[in-house]
Amino acid sequence: MTGHTPRPMGSPSKRPMGGFGPGQLVRAVPGALRKLDPREMWHNPVMFIVEIGAALTTLLAIAEPFLGGPEASGGTEVPGSFTWAIAVWLWITVVFANLAEAVAEGRGRAQADTLRQTRTSTVAHVVTRYDEVSDAAAERTPTTDVSSADLRLGDIVIVSAGEPIPGDGDIVHGIASVDESAITGESAPVVRESGGDRSAVTGGTRVLSDRIVVRITSKPGETFVDRMIALVEGASRQKTPNEIALDILLASLSIVFVVVVLTLNPIASYAAAPASIPVLIALLVCLIPTTIGALLSAIGIAGMDRLVQRNVLAMSGRAVEAAGDVTTLLLDKTGTITHGNRRASDFVPMPGVADHELVRAAALASLADPTPEGSSIVDLAAARGIRFAGAPAGDVVPFTAQTRMSGVDLADGTVVRKGAGSAVTAWVEERGRIPSSEHEELDRRVDAISVDGGTPLVVAQRSADGTTRILGVVHLKDIVKDGLVDRFRELRQMGIRTVMITGDNPLTAKAIAAEAGVDDYLAEATPEDKIALIRKEQAGGNLVAMTGDGTNDAPALAQADVGVAMNSGTSAAKEAGNMVDLDSDPTKLIEIVAIGKQLLITRGALTTFSIANDVAKYFAIIPAMFAGVFPGLQALNIMQLHSPASAVLSAIIFNAIIIVLLIPLALRGVKYRPLGASAVLNRNLLVYGLGGIIAPFIGIWLIDLVVRLIPGF
Repeated sequence: MTGHTPRPMGSPSKRPMGGFGPGQLVRAVPGALRKLDPREMWHNPVMFIVEIGAALTTLLAIAEPFLGGPEASGGTEVPGSFTWAIAVWLWITVVFANLAEAVAEGRGRAQADTLRQTRTSTVAHVVTRYDEVSDAAAERTPTTDVSSADLRLGDIVIVSAGEPIPGDGDIVHGIASVDESAITGESAPVVRESGGDRSAVTGGTRVLSDRIVVRITSKPGETFVDRMIALVEGASRQKTPNEIALDILLASLSIVFVVVVLTLNPIASYAAAPASIPVLIALLVCLIPTTIGALLSAIGIAGMDRLVQRNVLAMSGRAVEAAGDVTTLLLDKTGTITHGNRRASDFVPMPGVADHELVRAAALASLADPTPEGSSIVDLAAARGIRFAGAPAGDVVPFTAQTRMSGVDLADGTVVRKGAGSAVTAWVEERGRIPSSEHEELDRRVDAISVDGGTPLVVAQRSADGTTRILGVVHLKDIVKDGLVDRFRELRQMGIRTVMITGDNPLTAKAIAAEAGVDDYLAEATPEDKIALIRKEQAGGNLVAMTGDGTNDAPALAQADVGVAMNSGTSAAKEAGNMVDLDSDPTKLIEIVAIGKQLLITRGALTTFSIANDVAKYFAIIPAMFAGVFPGLQALNIMQLHSPASAVLSAIIFNAIIIVLLIPLALRGVKYRPLGASAVLNRNLLVYGLGGIIAPFIGIWLIDLVVRLIPGF
C-alpha cells in the first residue's frame, strides 16, 4: 500500500450528505430489477402481494384475446388495453418500491468500494518469542516478515515511521503519530500510545513518526475495516424491532384488505355490478399500505447512512432506532462537557503578597511544565504583563504522583513550588511553621475555588535568604464548551434527561453541572458506579446512551442501550459498544440521538401519509366501480373522474408515482425539531396526515385528465 489512500468518509464539512437526483435512480435500476426475484420479495409482504397481483394481471392480459374483453364494473366495457395498462403499472409499482431500497443500498456500496482500497495486503514485521522479552526490548528483537493476510490473533508486530499498520491492534509499547485519513477522512494526524485509552490502532492507517509495538486483536477477514464494509453495504443490517412490528402491522392490514376484496365481488355480483379481476387487484393494491411498505426498508438503511456520513458506524439498525428512543444521556465531563484540560483563570494572592509577585512565581514554576495546565498559567501571566524571554537558569522539578508538585530551583537560590494544597503546605512546614491565621486564609481560598468547581494550585517560594512562604493560589477551571447549555435545553424539551459523569469531588461536580445546565451528575464515579446508574435507569423504563473510550468503560458501554465507543479508544471499548465514532468526538452522542429520532419521526410521518393516502384512493375507486348501478354513489365521486376505467388506472398510476416522489424524503429524512411526543404527533397529523389525503385527490384528478384523452377511457 503506497501513497495517500483516498478518504472514504469525512465530517459533514468535508463531505456533503449527498443529494438525490435522476442519476442515482438510473444507477439503481439494475439492482431494483434484480430484487424482483420472489425469494427477495417475500421479505416485504406488502410488495410481495403487489408482485403476485402484477403477475396474475399479466397472465389475464395474455389470456384476454382468447377469453373475451375485460369489464370494469357493472358490465361497463373497457378498452382492450386496460388490463395491460394495469399490469404494466403494477410492475412499475414493484420496481419503484425496489428502487427506493436499491438507491439507499447503492450509497453504502459506493462507500464500501472506496474502503476496499485500504485492504491491500502489506508486509508485517512479526516479533517472535515476544513473551520472553520486555516491551522495550521487543524493538531490538529479530522479526519475521509475513503478509498482513497471514497475521493471527495475538501476534506482535513492529511498525516504523512511513509504514502502514498491517492489522487492528493495541499498542503495547511506544508512542507514534498516525495518519487515519483512510478511515476517518481527517487529514490531521493523531497520537496513539501504549498504556492508555488511546492505544487502539486500525489496519490500513499509516505511522508517520516514531516506532510502535502492536498486538494484533483481530483475525483475517474480521478487521474493523471489514466490519465497516459489511455495515455500509447493508450486508449486516438486521431489521429493528420497530420495523418488524410495523411489518407485521402492514402485513395484517394487507391480509384484511385481501379478505375484503375477495368478499367484495360476490356482494357486487348480487347487486348486478360484478368487477373484473384486474379491477379487484387494482383495488387491493390501492387499499393496502404500499407507500410505507415500499419505503420502510429504505428509511432504515438511510438512517444508518446518515450516521456513516457523520463518521459514526452503527453495528446494527437496532442501535440507530434505540438512539431515537433514548430518555437518559450519560456524558463524561472531561472532553465532552468541558474542554479536555483545565485552564488557569485567576491568581488569588495571600494577604500581604503583591499580585505581580504571585503571578511571576507561578509562571516561573510553569515555564518548563509541558502540560496544558502549565501552558495556560504562562499564558495568563503573559496576559497580566509578565513575560519571560526564555527559561531562567536553574533546575526543573517535574511533577510526580508522589510529590504532587512541580517547580523550579533557580540558580540564585530561589525555589518555587506549585501543586496540590496539602503537598505544598507540607513542603513549606518542613522549612518552618505556618501561622494558624495564614493557614486559615489559605484554606478559605482553596475551599472557595473548590466550591466554585475549580482546582486550586497552591504556589510557595523559598527566597535566597531561606525565607519560605505561601504566595497564593492559582485557580484552574474547567471551561464548559460553547453552545452546550442550549443543546441540553433542547434535549430537555425532547424529554431526555442528561447526567454528567465525573471523577471529581461532589462540590466540583455540582458547580460544573450547574454551569453546563445538565439535569444531574454522578461524582467520584467508578466503573461499578456507572453500571449501577445505567441499570437503575433501565429498571425505571428508560433507554440509556453513553460514550466511552477506555477499557474501564467497556462494561458500561455493553450495558447501555446505545454505547458509543471512540475510535481512538481501546479495542475492548470498541467491542463493547454498538456504535463507533471515527472522529472520537464525545459530544457527537447528542447528534446521534437526533439522527435516531429523525429516523423514527420519518418512519412515523410516512406511515401517517401512507394510511391517509389509502383513504383518498378509496374515494377514487369505489364510487367509480358502483356509481353505474347505485347512482347515489356519484356524490362520493368528488373528483368527477371520467369513467370507471380511467378512475382505476389513474389511482394505480398515482400509487406508483407517489413512491418515487417520496424516495428523497425517505433518504434525507423528515427535518428534525426538538419537540415533545404530542407536538410531533400533531405535526404528523397536520402535515402528513392532511397532506396524505389532499395529495391523492389532486394527483388522481390530474392523471385522470390525461388518461381520459386515451381512446376508450
